Amino acid sequence: MSSITDYLIAFAVGGAICVVGELLMCYTRLTPARILVIFVTAGVVLTAVGLYKPLVEIAGAGATVPLTGFGYSLATGAIEGAQNEGLIGAITGGIKATAAGIAAAVFFGYLFALIFTPKTKN
Repeated sequence: MSSITDYLIAFAVGGAICVVGELLMCYTRLTPARILVIFVTAGVVLTAVGLYKPLVEIAGAGATVPLTGFGYSLATGAIEGAQNEGLIGAITGGIKATAAGIAAAVFFGYLFALIFTPKTKN
């Protein structure tokens, strides 16, 4: 029964984050690119003040998969890098922490571009 509630909590938290994005797109004049930057920055800021880690512990993938989770990963990597290696670690830590996700996104984007015919929107 515990795993079912874990899934429900992850779904609810991830869904709530996505609802915020939808509301921003529907009721503001913000472009999707600006909303992306807001979400990543919000993840970094919430991690810096200590509010995002408890959410990740409660919601798991519901908090780490959305764009705010990418900001969380960047901030966590930068903090750990700074603690271990100083200023250079603060700069490179976020890159190291997110490298696998970025590489996967590039790889699968390229793969799907090969399989399907990409078209520009009109």
